[in-house]
Amino acid sequence: MNLNERKTKILEAIVTGYIETGEPIGSRTIAKNYDLGISSATIRNEMSDLEELGLITQLHTSSGRIPSDKGYRLYVDNLMGHRDLTEEETSFLQNVVINNINHMDYLMEQTAKALSMLTNYPTIISKPKVEEEKIKHIQLVVLDETSIIAVIVTENKNVKNHIIPVDQNLSVQDLISISSAINSLVEKYSLEEIKSLIDEKDILTDAEQVISKVFSEIFKANKEEEDLKFYTSGINNILDFKEFSNIEKAKPVFQYLEEKEMLVDILSNNGENNNSIQILIGGENTIEGLKDCSIVKTEYKIAGAKGTIGIIAPTRMDYAKAVSVLEGIVKNINNVLKTLSSD
Repeated sequence: MNLNERKTKILEAIVTGYIETGEPIGSRTIAKNYDLGISSATIRNEMSDLEELGLITQLHTSSGRIPSDKGYRLYVDNLMGHRDLTEEETSFLQNVVINNINHMDYLMEQTAKALSMLTNYPTIISKPKVEEEKIKHIQLVVLDETSIIAVIVTENKNVKNHIIPVDQNLSVQDLISISSAINSLVEKYSLEEIKSLIDEKDILTDAEQVISKVFSEIFKANKEEEDLKFYTSGINNILDFKEFSNIEKAKPVFQYLEEKEMLVDILSNNGENNNSIQILIGGENTIEGLKDCSIVKTEYKIAGAKGTIGIIAPTRMDYAKAVSVLEGIVKNINNVLKTLSSD
Protein backbone atom coordinates (compact mmCIF):
# COMPACT_ATOMS: atom_id res chain seq x y z
CA MET A 1 0.00 0.00 0.00
CA ASN A 2 1.47 3.33 -1.08
CA LEU A 3 0.75 6.33 1.13
CA ASN A 4 1.85 9.87 0.42
CA GLU A 5 4.36 11.44 2.80
CA ARG A 6 1.71 13.34 4.76
CA LYS A 7 -0.46 10.29 5.43
CA THR A 8 2.63 8.24 6.29
CA LYS A 9 3.75 10.76 8.92
CA ILE A 10 0.26 10.99 10.42
CA LEU A 11 -0.04 7.20 10.64
CA GLU A 12 3.40 6.99 12.24
CA ALA A 13 2.39 9.67 14.75
CA ILE A 14 -0.77 7.76 15.67
CA VAL A 15 1.07 4.44 16.07
CA THR A 16 3.97 5.78 18.11
CA GLY A 17 1.74 8.03 20.18
CA TYR A 18 -0.69 5.24 21.01
CA ILE A 19 2.12 2.80 21.83
CA GLU A 20 3.55 5.33 24.27
CA THR A 21 0.36 6.55 25.97
CA GLY A 22 -2.36 3.98 25.38
CA GLU A 23 -4.71 6.89 24.62
CA PRO A 24 -6.42 7.54 21.25
CA ILE A 25 -4.54 10.18 19.26
CA GLY A 26 -6.47 13.20 17.99
CA SER A 27 -5.68 15.76 15.30
CA ARG A 28 -4.85 18.47 17.85
CA THR A 29 -2.30 16.23 19.56
CA ILE A 30 -0.62 15.54 16.23
CA ALA A 31 -0.62 19.21 15.24
CA LYS A 32 0.86 20.19 18.61
CA ASN A 33 3.50 17.47 19.04
CA TYR A 34 4.54 16.78 15.45
CA ASP A 35 5.85 19.53 13.19
CA LEU A 36 3.93 18.61 10.05
CA GLY A 37 3.23 22.18 8.97
CA ILE A 38 -0.48 21.56 8.42
CA SER A 39 -3.64 22.49 10.32
CA SER A 40 -5.74 20.29 12.57
CA ALA A 41 -8.51 20.36 9.97
CA THR A 42 -6.18 19.02 7.28
CA ILE A 43 -4.94 16.34 9.67
CA ARG A 44 -8.55 15.30 10.37
CA ASN A 45 -9.19 14.91 6.64
CA GLU A 46 -6.09 12.76 6.25
CA MET A 47 -7.11 10.69 9.26
CA SER A 48 -10.50 10.06 7.64
CA ASP A 49 -8.69 8.73 4.58
CA LEU A 50 -6.49 6.49 6.74
CA GLU A 51 -9.61 5.18 8.45
CA GLU A 52 -11.21 4.36 5.09
CA LEU A 53 -8.06 2.44 4.19
CA GLY A 54 -8.49 0.36 7.36
CA LEU A 55 -5.21 1.56 8.90
CA ILE A 56 -6.72 3.32 11.93
CA THR A 57 -10.01 3.11 13.78
CA GLN A 58 -12.11 5.24 16.12
CA LEU A 59 -13.38 3.73 19.36
CA HIS A 60 -15.93 6.52 19.96
CA THR A 61 -17.22 9.31 17.77
CA SER A 62 -15.72 11.93 20.06
CA SER A 63 -12.34 10.25 20.51
CA GLY A 64 -9.11 10.22 18.54
CA ARG A 65 -7.87 7.29 16.50
CA ILE A 66 -5.93 4.15 17.30
CA PRO A 67 -4.05 1.89 14.88
CA SER A 68 -5.74 -1.21 13.49
CA ASP A 69 -3.87 -4.49 13.07
CA LYS A 70 -3.41 -3.49 9.44
CA GLY A 71 -1.96 -0.15 10.53
CA TYR A 72 0.48 -1.81 12.91
CA ARG A 73 1.54 -4.19 10.13
CA LEU A 74 2.29 -1.34 7.75
CA TYR A 75 4.22 0.43 10.51
CA VAL A 76 6.27 -2.67 11.42
CA ASP A 77 7.06 -3.56 7.82
CA ASN A 78 7.78 -0.10 6.44
CA LEU A 79 8.08 2.64 9.06
CA MET A 80 9.62 1.16 12.20
CA GLY A 81 13.25 2.12 12.62
CA HIS A 82 15.97 -0.06 14.09
CA ARG A 83 16.55 0.40 17.80
CA ASP A 84 20.05 -0.25 19.15
CA LEU A 85 20.46 -1.68 22.62
CA THR A 86 21.89 0.71 25.17
CA GLU A 87 25.27 -0.08 26.73
CA GLU A 88 23.52 -1.04 29.96
CA GLU A 89 21.14 -3.41 28.15
CA THR A 90 23.98 -5.00 26.20
CA SER A 91 26.07 -5.52 29.34
CA PHE A 92 23.07 -6.93 31.20
CA LEU A 93 22.36 -9.53 28.49
CA GLN A 94 26.04 -10.45 28.19
CA ASN A 95 26.27 -11.16 31.90
CA VAL A 96 23.11 -13.29 31.86
CA VAL A 97 24.58 -15.52 29.14
CA ILE A 98 28.17 -15.64 30.44
CA ASN A 99 27.11 -16.48 34.00
CA ASN A 100 24.73 -19.27 33.00
CA ILE A 101 25.94 -20.72 29.68
CA ASN A 102 27.10 -23.96 31.34
CA HIS A 103 23.79 -24.49 33.15
CA MET A 104 21.00 -24.82 30.58
CA ASP A 105 18.06 -24.61 32.98
CA TYR A 106 19.52 -21.55 34.73
CA LEU A 107 20.30 -19.93 31.37
CA MET A 108 16.73 -20.35 30.14
CA GLU A 109 15.23 -19.21 33.44
CA GLN A 110 17.46 -16.15 33.77
CA THR A 111 17.07 -15.23 30.09
CA ALA A 112 13.28 -15.21 30.44
CA LYS A 113 13.57 -12.97 33.50
CA ALA A 114 16.06 -10.65 31.79
CA LEU A 115 13.92 -10.12 28.68
CA SER A 116 10.82 -9.56 30.78
CA MET A 117 12.68 -6.99 32.88
CA LEU A 118 13.97 -5.15 29.81
CA THR A 119 10.63 -5.03 28.00
CA ASN A 120 8.07 -5.28 30.84
CA TYR A 121 6.29 -7.87 28.69
CA PRO A 122 5.58 -11.55 29.34
CA THR A 123 8.35 -13.75 27.96
CA ILE A 124 8.32 -17.45 27.03
CA ILE A 125 11.32 -19.61 26.14
CA SER A 126 11.32 -23.22 25.01
CA LYS A 127 14.27 -25.33 26.10
CA PRO A 128 16.45 -26.19 23.10
CA LYS A 129 15.64 -29.54 21.52
CA VAL A 130 17.76 -31.60 19.17
CA GLU A 131 16.01 -32.24 15.89
CA GLU A 132 15.22 -35.88 15.25
CA GLU A 133 18.41 -37.69 14.35
CA LYS A 134 18.41 -40.24 11.57
CA ILE A 135 19.36 -43.76 12.64
CA LYS A 136 22.40 -45.13 10.84
CA HIS A 137 22.69 -48.59 12.36
CA ILE A 138 21.12 -50.82 15.02
CA GLN A 139 22.79 -53.85 16.59
CA LEU A 140 21.15 -56.32 18.95
CA VAL A 141 23.17 -57.95 21.73
CA VAL A 142 22.13 -60.61 24.28
CA LEU A 143 21.94 -59.32 27.84
CA ASP A 144 20.45 -62.36 29.59
CA GLU A 145 17.78 -64.99 29.01
CA THR A 146 14.92 -62.49 29.08
CA SER A 147 16.53 -59.32 27.70
CA ILE A 148 18.54 -57.99 24.80
CA ILE A 149 20.23 -54.64 24.26
CA ALA A 150 19.54 -52.55 21.16
CA VAL A 151 22.63 -50.45 20.40
CA ILE A 152 21.51 -47.54 18.21
CA VAL A 153 24.02 -45.42 16.30
CA THR A 154 22.78 -42.16 14.73
CA GLU A 155 24.20 -40.29 11.75
CA ASN A 156 25.71 -37.79 14.20
CA LYS A 157 27.60 -40.72 15.78
CA ASN A 158 25.56 -40.60 18.96
CA VAL A 159 25.13 -44.01 20.59
CA LYS A 160 22.00 -44.93 22.56
CA ASN A 161 21.31 -48.21 24.34
CA HIS A 162 17.85 -49.62 25.03
CA ILE A 163 17.12 -52.76 27.04
CA ILE A 164 14.40 -54.82 25.32
CA PRO A 165 12.49 -57.60 27.19
CA VAL A 166 11.98 -60.77 25.10
CA ASP A 167 9.81 -63.85 25.62
CA GLN A 168 12.03 -66.36 23.82
CA ASN A 169 15.66 -67.43 23.91
CA LEU A 170 17.50 -65.87 21.01
CA SER A 171 20.81 -67.08 19.67
CA VAL A 172 23.57 -64.84 18.40
CA GLN A 173 22.65 -65.90 14.87
CA ASP A 174 18.99 -64.99 15.52
CA LEU A 175 20.02 -61.49 16.62
CA ILE A 176 22.30 -61.05 13.60
CA SER A 177 19.42 -61.96 11.32
CA ILE A 178 16.93 -59.71 13.15
CA SER A 179 19.45 -56.83 13.25
CA SER A 180 19.87 -57.17 9.49
CA ALA A 181 16.09 -56.98 9.00
CA ILE A 182 15.87 -53.91 11.27
CA ASN A 183 18.67 -52.10 9.43
CA SER A 184 17.01 -52.89 6.11
CA LEU A 185 13.87 -51.14 7.39
CA VAL A 186 15.86 -48.16 8.67
CA GLU A 187 17.52 -47.72 5.28
CA LYS A 188 14.23 -47.78 3.35
CA TYR A 189 11.74 -46.02 5.61
CA SER A 190 11.36 -43.17 8.08
CA LEU A 191 10.43 -43.98 11.69
CA GLU A 192 6.85 -42.84 11.02
CA GLU A 193 6.60 -45.17 8.03
CA ILE A 194 8.06 -48.06 10.04
CA LYS A 195 5.49 -47.42 12.79
CA SER A 196 2.69 -47.61 10.21
CA LEU A 197 4.06 -50.86 8.77
CA ILE A 198 4.19 -52.47 12.22
CA ASP A 199 0.74 -51.19 13.23
CA GLU A 200 -0.82 -52.61 10.06
CA LYS A 201 0.17 -56.19 10.93
CA ASP A 202 -2.35 -58.14 13.01
CA ILE A 203 -0.10 -61.14 13.60
CA LEU A 204 3.66 -60.94 14.04
CA THR A 205 6.23 -63.70 13.79
CA ASP A 206 8.71 -64.14 16.65
CA ALA A 207 11.29 -62.10 14.78
CA GLU A 208 8.77 -59.41 13.95
CA GLN A 209 7.73 -59.23 17.61
CA VAL A 210 11.35 -58.47 18.53
CA ILE A 211 11.54 -55.87 15.76
CA SER A 212 8.30 -54.31 17.00
CA LYS A 213 9.64 -54.12 20.59
CA VAL A 214 12.89 -52.52 19.42
CA PHE A 215 11.07 -49.78 17.53
CA SER A 216 8.55 -49.38 20.34
CA GLU A 217 11.42 -48.38 22.64
CA ILE A 218 12.76 -46.01 19.98
CA PHE A 219 9.34 -44.38 19.53
CA LYS A 220 8.97 -44.05 23.29
CA ALA A 221 12.40 -42.43 23.67
CA ASN A 222 11.66 -39.97 20.85
CA LYS A 223 8.32 -39.05 22.42
CA GLU A 224 10.04 -38.33 25.74
CA GLU A 225 12.59 -36.12 23.96
CA GLU A 226 9.78 -34.25 22.21
CA ASP A 227 8.25 -33.19 25.53
CA LEU A 228 9.27 -29.56 25.54
CA LYS A 229 10.06 -27.62 28.67
CA PHE A 230 9.09 -23.96 28.88
CA TYR A 231 10.33 -21.07 30.97
CA THR A 232 8.09 -18.04 31.49
CA SER A 233 8.53 -14.72 33.24
CA GLY A 234 6.54 -11.52 33.68
CA ILE A 235 3.14 -13.06 32.96
CA ASN A 236 1.46 -10.71 35.45
CA ASN A 237 2.87 -7.72 33.53
CA ILE A 238 -0.08 -8.06 31.18
CA LEU A 239 -2.23 -6.46 33.92
CA ASP A 240 -0.17 -3.26 33.69
CA PHE A 241 -1.77 -2.44 30.36
CA LYS A 242 -5.05 -0.58 30.17
CA GLU A 243 -6.33 -3.09 27.62
CA PHE A 244 -6.20 -5.83 30.25
CA SER A 245 -6.92 -3.91 33.45
CA ASN A 246 -10.23 -5.77 33.50
CA ILE A 247 -9.36 -9.16 34.99
CA GLU A 248 -12.12 -10.86 32.96
CA LYS A 249 -10.49 -9.71 29.74
CA ALA A 250 -7.05 -10.73 30.98
CA LYS A 251 -8.16 -14.17 32.17
CA PRO A 252 -8.05 -15.89 28.73
CA VAL A 253 -4.50 -14.62 28.21
CA PHE A 254 -3.41 -16.08 31.55
CA GLN A 255 -5.07 -19.38 30.70
CA TYR A 256 -3.25 -19.64 27.38
CA LEU A 257 0.09 -18.80 28.94
CA GLU A 258 -0.36 -21.56 31.53
CA GLU A 259 -1.22 -24.40 29.12
CA LYS A 260 1.69 -26.28 27.59
CA GLU A 261 -0.20 -27.07 24.39
CA MET A 262 -0.88 -23.38 23.89
CA LEU A 263 2.75 -22.47 24.52
CA VAL A 264 3.71 -24.89 21.76
CA ASP A 265 1.28 -23.11 19.42
CA ILE A 266 2.54 -19.68 20.44
CA LEU A 267 6.17 -20.54 19.75
CA SER A 268 5.60 -22.71 16.68
CA ASN A 269 7.14 -21.65 13.38
CA ASN A 270 4.63 -19.80 11.20
CA GLY A 271 6.32 -20.29 7.85
CA GLU A 272 8.93 -17.59 8.30
CA ASN A 273 12.61 -18.18 7.68
CA ASN A 274 14.42 -19.77 10.58
CA ASN A 275 16.55 -17.42 12.68
CA SER A 276 14.54 -14.37 11.57
CA ILE A 277 12.38 -12.29 13.86
CA GLN A 278 8.72 -13.23 13.41
CA ILE A 279 6.02 -10.72 14.32
CA LEU A 280 2.37 -11.75 14.55
CA ILE A 281 -0.02 -8.87 15.12
CA GLY A 282 -3.44 -9.26 16.72
CA GLY A 283 -5.74 -11.12 14.37
CA GLU A 284 -2.77 -12.69 12.58
CA ASN A 285 -2.56 -15.04 15.56
CA THR A 286 -4.33 -18.35 15.08
CA ILE A 287 -5.02 -18.49 18.82
CA GLU A 288 -8.43 -16.97 19.50
CA GLY A 289 -7.62 -15.87 23.06
CA LEU A 290 -4.65 -13.80 21.89
CA LYS A 291 -6.38 -11.75 19.18
CA ASP A 292 -5.72 -8.57 21.19
CA CYS A 293 -2.03 -9.39 21.56
CA SER A 294 1.05 -9.48 19.36
CA ILE A 295 3.83 -12.04 19.49
CA VAL A 296 7.45 -11.32 18.61
CA LYS A 297 9.64 -14.43 18.49
CA THR A 298 12.83 -15.91 17.12
CA GLU A 299 14.80 -19.15 17.17
CA TYR A 300 18.12 -19.67 18.92
CA LYS A 301 20.63 -22.51 18.74
CA ILE A 302 22.83 -24.10 21.38
CA ALA A 303 25.05 -27.10 20.60
CA GLY A 304 22.99 -28.11 17.58
CA ALA A 305 19.70 -27.87 19.47
CA LYS A 306 16.98 -25.34 18.64
CA GLY A 307 14.64 -23.40 20.89
CA THR A 308 12.36 -20.38 20.53
CA ILE A 309 12.08 -17.15 22.49
CA GLY A 310 8.80 -15.26 22.39
CA ILE A 311 7.62 -11.92 23.77
CA ILE A 312 3.86 -11.34 24.14
CA ALA A 313 2.07 -8.05 24.75
CA PRO A 314 -0.99 -6.05 23.68
CA THR A 315 -0.90 -4.97 20.04
CA ARG A 316 0.37 -1.54 21.07
CA MET A 317 3.64 -3.08 22.23
CA ASP A 318 6.93 -1.35 21.51
CA TYR A 319 7.84 -3.55 18.54
CA ALA A 320 11.25 -1.96 17.95
CA LYS A 321 12.32 -2.62 21.54
CA ALA A 322 11.04 -6.20 21.49
CA VAL A 323 12.96 -6.90 18.28
CA SER A 324 16.17 -5.32 19.60
CA VAL A 325 16.26 -7.33 22.84
CA LEU A 326 15.53 -10.60 21.00
CA GLU A 327 18.29 -9.89 18.50
CA GLY A 328 20.55 -8.91 21.40
CA ILE A 329 20.08 -12.10 23.43
CA VAL A 330 20.54 -14.39 20.41
CA LYS A 331 23.66 -12.47 19.39
CA ASN A 332 25.11 -12.77 22.89
CA ILE A 333 24.40 -16.51 23.06
CA ASN A 334 26.15 -16.97 19.71
CA ASN A 335 29.13 -14.80 20.68
CA VAL A 336 29.67 -16.58 24.00
CA LEU A 337 29.46 -20.01 22.35
CA LYS A 338 31.99 -18.96 19.69
CA THR A 339 34.35 -17.73 22.40
CA LEU A 340 34.07 -20.99 24.33
CA SER A 341 34.61 -23.14 21.22
CA SER A 342 37.76 -21.21 20.31
CA ASP A 343 39.34 -21.62 23.77
